[in-house]
Amino acid sequence: MSASPERREELLATAAEVFAAQGYNATTVRKIADAAGMLAGSLYYHFDSKESMLDEILSTFLDELWARYDAVLEAGLGPRETIEALVTESFREIDQHRAAVAIYQKESRHLQTQPRFAYLADSQARFEKAWLGTLERGVATEVFRADLDIRLTYRFVRDTVWVAASWYRPGGQHSAEEIARQYLSMVLEGIALRE
Repeated sequence: MSASPERREELLATAAEVFAAQGYNATTVRKIADAAGMLAGSLYYHFDSKESMLDEILSTFLDELWARYDAVLEAGLGPRETIEALVTESFREIDQHRAAVAIYQKESRHLQTQPRFAYLADSQARFEKAWLGTLERGVATEVFRADLDIRLTYRFVRDTVWVAASWYRPGGQHSAEEIARQYLSMVLEGIALRE
């Protein structure tokens, strides 16, 4: 008999919070079980290892992120609208998978050297290609400034958006969409008044 999908999801959400707070290496199955209010042995009834829990957390997050990103990239939007939509979808993912995003940020560089997590490097390459391609298209069509350093701009926007997972709390004062609008305003319009 296997666990209900709801129970598995609950346990993965608990594991994600523990991994995000303590780091993958410092997290033991016992710590996850304690946080879930169960015995460590009972957790093995649901998952064969902490590695498989982490794999499911990260792959679920990335599958959902890519479903959203692919929809944006296939929509035939202009470069500015594509950037706006990618930033908005990124904040929606942070809203729904904050702990997974935090784990991805802290652990992916180390994890992607392991065969089981090779998909993290593939995802990173796809991510970079999508953003750089959109920025390049924007410069080429004169939607974005010609003097932009594309790679630096990509890193700035990427880091500015994804680091929000470290402070964002779902159900807080601002919705994911509101925060995306504010970030986009700062990135696309700047913060100084025009003279």
